[in-house]
Amino acid sequence: MYFLAIIVGRLTRFAIRLVRPGGGSALPGVILSKLAPGILKRTLGSFPQGVFIVTGSAGKSTTTKMLVAIARAHGLRVFTNPSTANITQGFYATIIERSSLSGRITGDIAILEMDEGHAATLVDLVPPRFVTVLNVMEDQLDRFVDPALVREKLAKTAAAASDGVVLNADDQNLLLIADDVPAVKSWVGIDDVLMAQQAHGLGYAPTYLEQRVKPEVSALVLRLNGLTATIRRGDVMGEVKLPNRGLHFALDAVAAIESAALLFGDEFDFALSCQTLSELPPVFARGEIAEVEGQQVEFILVQNPMSFQLNLDYLTTEPERLMVAIGRDVHDPSWLWTVDLSNISQVDVVTGYNAYEMALRFAYDEVPMGLVEPDLESAVRAFLDLPAPARGVKTVIFSADAMRRIRRMLGFTDPEDVSR
Repeated sequence: MYFLAIIVGRLTRFAIRLVRPGGGSALPGVILSKLAPGILKRTLGSFPQGVFIVTGSAGKSTTTKMLVAIARAHGLRVFTNPSTANITQGFYATIIERSSLSGRITGDIAILEMDEGHAATLVDLVPPRFVTVLNVMEDQLDRFVDPALVREKLAKTAAAASDGVVLNADDQNLLLIADDVPAVKSWVGIDDVLMAQQAHGLGYAPTYLEQRVKPEVSALVLRLNGLTATIRRGDVMGEVKLPNRGLHFALDAVAAIESAALLFGDEFDFALSCQTLSELPPVFARGEIAEVEGQQVEFILVQNPMSFQLNLDYLTTEPERLMVAIGRDVHDPSWLWTVDLSNISQVDVVTGYNAYEMALRFAYDEVPMGLVEPDLESAVRAFLDLPAPARGVKTVIFSADAMRRIRRMLGFTDPEDVSR
């Protein structure tokens, strides 16, 4: 029934990748959605154990990767989507890549990262068994005018779950969402003392309503020492080596563990889950360290004000060699002015579509800069030609648009080809 549509989608994808390696997912997904709009519902509705959605403003990619790894370690065959394919057209593109010519995908369960703005629409097609909601943050105003709009979309997504929902007990927005969730609710969180030690918190959007009492949590991050997080679930304690620095990654880990516990019930293995996460590499560009022309380079993705802030807060040292690339996805660069840049002492290269906006922000804080070059290719070449740092690695901080362009430029076209 869907044979011809999938063939057309695959041919389109193949043709695009001939001229742009690693690209070619958006247009084929759009084509498939027009030729075979019913395929998404049929494919996602075909898994025996249903659909598990992970959503929220931040942390979706890492939490999904963690949950998928735990589920596979427990013996499930899991279908999942790349973190770059978390909107509607991305799901169609993933079907083109992963399905048979009839649109069938082998697996026991679908564990899917979903963009907070698209999940509410997709649950109308295929109601999920489980949903994990991580947070509601201030985002770029051109996308979500008010965090309350995000909260409404996430509330609809969570309410669609039939068997259970995992929520972050430290985010007041999610305490409000819980009122409309009929399914079983499991709460995760951060120890209050540990949270109070964070200079900027975790960036949850204010509700401007009376504060609600934090509910009792099923799983809690007790301590964080470098990359090692101590997690307590019930009366059991475990340690997880995180794929990257920061309390936000510890929250992703505890959310993945509690999500797996909800999914597996009495068959859940806490020790196996901690071991699995400790061996898991980062999601690409989230603290990924790769070798480029014989040099070690760390890639750090920033997607909104708090994402930028948290990644700066958890830099272990001030980068000796640093490039900052802000691309076309930052439609409203005014949010760059809300970020505390005190952890950056100098920048070697500033680049991307918004290079001059970022450079102006650095200049205001009197941060010494080297080259300001909007052309990404020229900027990357200049950065790689700089001498190696005396300590540490070269560091690239980039927005999503610049990230995609730079990784493609460097030949990193496989999002799964990432090591610890």
